[in-house]
Amino acid sequence: MSDDGNVIPSVIQNGGSQHKIKENSFLPSTTTENNTKMSFNNTEPAQNYGPDQVLPASQKFTSEANGRVTLRIENGADNTPISVPGLLTKTAEKFGNLPALSYKSDNKWVKVTYKEYEQNVRTVAKAFIKLGLERFHGVCIIGFNSPEWFYSDLGAIYAGGFAAGMYTTNLVDACLHCLETSKANIAVVEDSKQLEKILSVKSRLPHLKAIIQYEGKPTVEGVLSWEDVMRIGSAESDDKLNAVLKTMGVNECCTLVFTSGTEGASKAVMVSHDNLTYNAFIITQLLSLVDGKEVLVSYLPLSHVAAQITDIYCAITLGAQVFFGEKDALKGSLVNTLQAARPTVFLGVPRVWEKINEKLVSIGRKSGSLKKYIADWAKEVGLHHYEEAMKGIDRETYSYKFFKWLIYGRIKSAIGFDRCKYFISAAAPISVDIKKYFMSLDIPLSEAFGMSECGGAHTLSHPTDENVAGVGKTLKGVSSKIDKPDQDGNGELCIYGRHVFMGYLGLPDKTISTIDSDGWLHSGDIAQIDTKGFVAITGRIKELLITAGGENIPPVLIENNVKSELPIVSNAFLIGDKRKFLSILLSLKCEVNAETAEPLDDLTPEVITWLSSLNCNFTKVSEVVANKPKEVFEAIQLGLDRANKKAISNAQRVQKFALLPTDFSLPTGELGPTLKLKRPIINEKYKDLIEEFYKD
Repeated sequence: MSDDGNVIPSVIQNGGSQHKIKENSFLPSTTTENNTKMSFNNTEPAQNYGPDQVLPASQKFTSEANGRVTLRIENGADNTPISVPGLLTKTAEKFGNLPALSYKSDNKWVKVTYKEYEQNVRTVAKAFIKLGLERFHGVCIIGFNSPEWFYSDLGAIYAGGFAAGMYTTNLVDACLHCLETSKANIAVVEDSKQLEKILSVKSRLPHLKAIIQYEGKPTVEGVLSWEDVMRIGSAESDDKLNAVLKTMGVNECCTLVFTSGTEGASKAVMVSHDNLTYNAFIITQLLSLVDGKEVLVSYLPLSHVAAQITDIYCAITLGAQVFFGEKDALKGSLVNTLQAARPTVFLGVPRVWEKINEKLVSIGRKSGSLKKYIADWAKEVGLHHYEEAMKGIDRETYSYKFFKWLIYGRIKSAIGFDRCKYFISAAAPISVDIKKYFMSLDIPLSEAFGMSECGGAHTLSHPTDENVAGVGKTLKGVSSKIDKPDQDGNGELCIYGRHVFMGYLGLPDKTISTIDSDGWLHSGDIAQIDTKGFVAITGRIKELLITAGGENIPPVLIENNVKSELPIVSNAFLIGDKRKFLSILLSLKCEVNAETAEPLDDLTPEVITWLSSLNCNFTKVSEVVANKPKEVFEAIQLGLDRANKKAISNAQRVQKFALLPTDFSLPTGELGPTLKLKRPIINEKYKDLIEEFYKD
């Protein structure tokens, strides 16, 4: 590879043959009239043409706050770079009067147009500059999704700082780490609960100049309200803001995304303007979404890159309307927002899709025998339709059309999915059985794979891809390769392209160990790529269990197989690292406290019905765990036996299990913000129970 990163190694790539990408009017082509490629990487002195300029750079990665990187413009990734402010400005010019944001206030939906959106961002940016935000310093934001979250994020970027989201579930130490690492000048909090976290460490934050509370009236002296911010910004001229914008470049960092920190302190992923705007462009163009016509729902944590790229950047790229979910969206109110918004694209993490699945199955069980017969028939027809489509047979049978009218359409309308064109699962692996269930209801799921370090998505599947277990093909203009594949083709997935992050802030060694000298990002995920370019994630290197016999075991695959065979199981946690055999911890599906999201002792109706079929009348988790009814434990063992039949070797068979007294959850610490298992915490919490498996 040449020093400027403009020659890409020969690997499996997606050069765009599968999906024709149309040119975005905001991102003009980089070919000249003579059909020759333009070069955007710049080695000349900065000209203050910002914010869409490419500033001088000679390196592929950096860990410095004010660092710059070269752009990897090759392999079809040749759209003109555009900054975050440049993108929002152009969208506001084109779609100024269209609704951009919709939020609930006094039980009424309030709309913000794109013209108002951009103006509010500029006002907030001017206030941030007035309050002392310096170039390359952070604005840390903690709170549920709201217009103020968007304005603070984009305002920080406009003002030349870093936008840095913090999870609402963060404890004080995690907040302190984010504030210290970003050298935050400003903290934006939702309410008094989040404010208390910042105030408790304020004395340890020498760079912090202002704290803003955007909901309610602050009662603590010196803390600004949102009205204060808008008043301060409105009183300022545009001169200082415009001067900052002129110094900006697309190859500088604009956002810090903090990793989950399940394996030590979280790292600050430096994401550039170009990382975000290019990734949003290739996603929206691949899906053939229509400018000015799309509707999204924002409810997943905005501190996660999946929500940011979708809710903020894809929406701006399209001129889409974003509806904000309510704070208790993940506790049950999401369906209300879906019914009001009727989104055209919907993104959910696997646990969200599992919860929808559980709710629909529960409703189905209450149906009479005739309705159940018709519903089962409809699901058979729906699944068959998509299985045929995966074989390349694209036709709608009369029975499919009939059930589309009678069953599928009504289910979609009840959820709020009647206009939805794309149903996407991301942020963690989803089981094939869940995918097939939704196919049977004419809700075909696409699966995206990505990570903070590649600015969002890297692959995206189509519902009719022949490999239902995969995550699709590599997006246009970026590349994938498998490092050190074994005899089955499994190896570490490596990523290359314009979306690859700049580096970890302040961590040069970590940066170099993640991005190699040729510019390839080592994902840490184990994957296969077949001859047609379909990518399948088969595990994660740091999650691999290596048994005492030296066998590598990918836990997620086995855990999903067990949950598939035992629908009464909420979470499964595989054990076996440095052990003679595999064992597993299981939690039963239970009700959840609507206020705290903590698991209750009450079993769900689905589990109670299942227990009743085994002549067991227990209704609480504690009753099952304490009494260990023989029929129930035998039925669970039979489910494990069925799952074990899918194992590719004896070493991958589960030999022992235990039922846990409570389910995993966010508040109790076993799940991360995107509902992934926090394995070190679970191992520590249940270490005594785990040791019981291996006493003999």
